[in-house]
Amino acid sequence: MIKDNETIDEFLARHAADVEEAVRKAAVAEIMPRFRQLAAHEVDQKSGPHDLVTDADRLAEQYLTEALSGLLPGSVVVGEEAVHANPKSYEAIQGDAPVWIVDPVDGTRQFVHGDPGFCTLVALARGGVLLASWTYAPARDELATAIRGQGAYLDGERLFSGVPEPGRDLRVATSHPDYTTDEQKDALLVLWTDGVAPRACGSAGLEYLAVARGESDATAFSWEAAWDHAAGLLLVEEAGGAHLTRTGEPFRITGGNALPFTAARDAATARRVVELLSGGA
Repeated sequence: MIKDNETIDEFLARHAADVEEAVRKAAVAEIMPRFRQLAAHEVDQKSGPHDLVTDADRLAEQYLTEALSGLLPGSVVVGEEAVHANPKSYEAIQGDAPVWIVDPVDGTRQFVHGDPGFCTLVALARGGVLLASWTYAPARDELATAIRGQGAYLDGERLFSGVPEPGRDLRVATSHPDYTTDEQKDALLVLWTDGVAPRACGSAGLEYLAVARGESDATAFSWEAAWDHAAGLLLVEEAGGAHLTRTGEPFRITGGNALPFTAARDAATARRVVELLSGGA
């Protein structure tokens, strides 16, 4: 629990491990017992067949909401499922209070189909600034963490995104062009060009982790829901990478971004992807 006059940095120094424990416990209690064990009545559609939600999503978010708000009194939680129930709650990201941004199961489609490529995402922000993040892939037992100004880590080992090898096609994980507006679809389709090797993205959180660890060169995403991006953006930044929107500005978790946008292993790669997304050669 935060003490009187304690800064967020001081809180994180004392409680980062407690956040990690809460994330792990949510997965143990609510996610992994349902992995490859889901009954039909435990899976629902939200906006359509590509937008699924399960009992694991709902219950893990409830667990994390209670645990995280208890660790940091005065903070608020913006979770994917709570925002679906009450869209106005998303506005808390723009407020002055510390905000926990939570995606309980990022990659629900993979989770439903028994694929281990899903994760739990938690980020802490204040005033639109990302301060810390946790990316936990429970089926792989991998935990990536980042605290602003202190680096990015995977299972305790420092992450460095590095730079793409010269002469090799850029490996870019991208939104499916058909699941967005016509303008954004046209922008994304430009990635199918010489010098780029695009592929469909999976869990956004794990795609960011792949960039942070240098396994993928960049992402190109056409939506801006903060729970999908907040944790990964800080992870990539702290590993040495960069993120840019089509106007050349860093992505803002508070919204209003020019889409699509990219997160990449280094600033030069980010600029190259943005040039392509903006119609450059």
